[in-house]
Amino acid sequence: MRTPPGLQALIDDGIIDAVLRPLKSGKEAAVYVVQRGDEVLCAKVYKDMAQRSFQARVQYQEGRKVRGSRAMRAMGKATKFGRKEQETAWKNTEVDALYTLHEAGVSVPRPHGYFHGVLLMELVTDAHGDAAPRLNDVAFTPAQALAHHATLIGEVVRMLCAGVVHGDLSDINILLAYTPGPGDTPGVDEPVIIDLPQAVDAAGNNHAQRMLLRDVGNLRDFFGQFAPALLKTDYGPEMWSLYQAGLLGNDTVMTGHFE
Repeated sequence: MRTPPGLQALIDDGIIDAVLRPLKSGKEAAVYVVQRGDEVLCAKVYKDMAQRSFQARVQYQEGRKVRGSRAMRAMGKATKFGRKEQETAWKNTEVDALYTLHEAGVSVPRPHGYFHGVLLMELVTDAHGDAAPRLNDVAFTPAQALAHHATLIGEVVRMLCAGVVHGDLSDINILLAYTPGPGDTPGVDEPVIIDLPQAVDAAGNNHAQRMLLRDVGNLRDFFGQFAPALLKTDYGPEMWSLYQAGLLGNDTVMTGHFE
């Protein structure tokens, strides 16, 4: 295929060897499958800021660090320089969050570097080696829904303990990846969380609580289609209450009940 302009610099610098195929394209970015030596990875190319709107991003930007007071003032006035700084901060947020969460043991794609404005990371695959499906492309039994919901609640807890709230978590940005079992043991499908440019600082953003409750509510509503008992749970308020009290840890057992 013809090399996309955003990836040509990575080929020229020897960071990747070839672009194999497009994977997906959204409002924020286009993702491609790329080759680097014997590895097959994915590359996220962010779209030009002229094609995008920052109007809905104010709530996400609160509490984010910028490199200087001039940049902060420009971002507030929405000048040309300010919009460029917003764009840079938006990209850096995803990169920083991905590294932070991977180091914290959260199930996210392994990052492989950030070059020329392109995020290079692990390609999450299914049992056949193809790109893993999103949750909204899969139907589940009640038992599977309960198991995956419990796993993801644990991941959200781990994210919160690392100081991060996803901010836009739902069935469309969680993949179902295949993990081989040891020896002859059958492999398992496990959720992997993606798309983090809107991630917020749990302690530094006044909207963090509302975003966390929405993230957890989205999980409840999606898996509740397959396991209706989940629709009566209150994991979000319980989780935030424990976090605010300083009682939330990676191993905290959640009940799903809150008063």
